[in-house]
Amino acid sequence: MSSLVGHQIRQSEKVNTMVKDLISEVTKINSQISGVRAPLDEFKESGKQKIDLAGQFRGRPLHYAYMGTGAGRGPYVELEDGSIKLDLINGIGIHLMGHSNPRVMAAAVRGSLADILTQGNLQPNNEYRLFTEKLVGLASKKSRMKYAWIATCGTMANENALKLSRQKNSPARFVMGFKDAFAGRSTMMAEVTDNPAYKQGLPEYHEVLRVPFFDKRDPRSGEKALNVMKEHVAKHEGNISVFGFEPMLGEGGYQAAPREFFTPLLEFCKSKNIAIWADEVQTFTRTGEYFAYETLDLGQYIDICTIAKTAQIGATLYTEEYNPKPGLIAGTFSGATPSLCAGMEMLDMLSEGFLGPQGRIAQIHKRFIDGFNRLNETTCKGICQDAGGMGLMIAFTPLDGKKESVNAFLNKLYHNGVIAFPCGKDPVRARFLVPAIIEDADIDIALKAIEKTLLEGV
Repeated sequence: MSSLVGHQIRQSEKVNTMVKDLISEVTKINSQISGVRAPLDEFKESGKQKIDLAGQFRGRPLHYAYMGTGAGRGPYVELEDGSIKLDLINGIGIHLMGHSNPRVMAAAVRGSLADILTQGNLQPNNEYRLFTEKLVGLASKKSRMKYAWIATCGTMANENALKLSRQKNSPARFVMGFKDAFAGRSTMMAEVTDNPAYKQGLPEYHEVLRVPFFDKRDPRSGEKALNVMKEHVAKHEGNISVFGFEPMLGEGGYQAAPREFFTPLLEFCKSKNIAIWADEVQTFTRTGEYFAYETLDLGQYIDICTIAKTAQIGATLYTEEYNPKPGLIAGTFSGATPSLCAGMEMLDMLSEGFLGPQGRIAQIHKRFIDGFNRLNETTCKGICQDAGGMGLMIAFTPLDGKKESVNAFLNKLYHNGVIAFPCGKDPVRARFLVPAIIEDADIDIALKAIEKTLLEGV
């Protein structure tokens, strides 16, 4: 055994046995959670009080009457009102392996035994090194990216991406992005985000230039997007630092696009020395490969890539050319040790049959899409339309696609035991961030609940 104390803790058979026994006991208790359940009378009032207090102290109500007890099993989560929900939004994409996954819990517990719970960029532990090494190893297989910088969340990862591009291409300051994009909720990322509701009262900096996203109904969609991009560049020649894009629109409606749409845009940016930034905060690990740029075979073009959510923390990956000067990106916090450990464990788990054209993620996607299409052709004809997405990110347009009716549908679906969330506008769509560990039987339960809710109407 090593003479270093930290190594002794990791190697201790007694510690490892205690962690194993702890997780085994929690898993045994969680096994009581077996499926969707309505609220229990004896917990309705106390659950409501806790939910109301959460809203009171943050200044507005929770979106759903959701307050977890801290228990769950796979895709199911127990709430304080006694109900059990089938969670198909997963913290908007955080819980890739569902609730209370034994391996993820064990990794987090081991991380919590370290001398510090929150690591910083000035004084990191081994988990910091291991996490960045893993990210660079995965990213560099099909791209030129060589470095990774850890941040506390996706928004901060995106802020760092913008700073890298602006420093390298200084004094260029403009950002090109897609219409209906989402980038985060800091002041600058709210500017990059194309949703006025998310920046009410904030100043307009007029530094973002919009390009239309792919429209599968229009055969000239790609040509039109490229023409708009060329117009922006002609008007602001030498003053555009970066083109930032989501490989699939998230908040913008879960709209996917083929490789052929992206490549002319990216090649044009390359010809103009405009940085190419892939915002994979939501798509990371969810498209059937680790990165959506792998799924779309776009890695050769990418200069900067941002991730978060599944990783449990944020990170910015970048090439040698965009390695910043000291001082540009830093920050006291990098990430919590349990988060770093849990994130690495989930990345390891993905290599065990989840990825590739025949992997479990592709199977889950197909089963959901086939199910939605079947509903739209039979019992829910015309009210379960346009099912699509990428991998574990799935959406369809319920009813008439109007905001009021879709929100009513989602609230009823929540009442019927399934958690989903809206995205897009005109139409508004129901989106699902499905956990990779979901079983076929659970998908069938979800489809039955969705069918029931659609038929109930609004």
